[in-house]
Amino acid sequence: MKGIKLWSVLSLGILLVLGGNKADALPGQTVETVAAWINAHPTLRPGIGDGLLVTKSNTAAQRFTFQATVLPPGQIGFPKDRNIIRSERISFYDMINGVTQERLAESVRTIYGPAIYQDYQRASSVYAYPTPETVDLARRQNRPMLAAQQGELLLGERFAYWQEVTQTDTGKAYNGQLIIFLREDLDKLETELRDR
Repeated sequence: MKGIKLWSVLSLGILLVLGGNKADALPGQTVETVAAWINAHPTLRPGIGDGLLVTKSNTAAQRFTFQATVLPPGQIGFPKDRNIIRSERISFYDMINGVTQERLAESVRTIYGPAIYQDYQRASSVYAYPTPETVDLARRQNRPMLAAQQGELLLGERFAYWQEVTQTDTGKAYNGQLIIFLREDLDKLETELRDR
């Protein structure tokens, strides 16, 4: 049985490489399917033993991370199903070039292909922050990080998306993330972001 399971994972990896379909592993699929997709993906190409987490670094000033997880985004809770991926996070830290919303969007196109990129581009805004009230609160309480985090929740036809960059005092963002996740987890995350 174990040999059959390993062969099916390997077969999937071979099909992904030959087929070139970048969006074959997304939230809602099994851990094994997503792990095989990550392993076969030409952009991600994880190191040995990386599994669902891929970290790449050119220098100490530049880092890229991709992580698939069985947990929904936001505050940590218990997974509903330990075999189903609920979210995938792309994050950048780049002191040289900075991180922009456009760069995060381009990472969706590169990693997932045109179908998911179009879903992301057509997604409607559900919640954007910081709100004017948050900026005012950050100023009054001398909590600049409250206003520095700029993000948005988006709802597409297939998935929900959470993008966020953190601005510095000079207005440049050196780190940012984009998370693609199951639509059913949107309400939980929106509530958490509005309450923080």
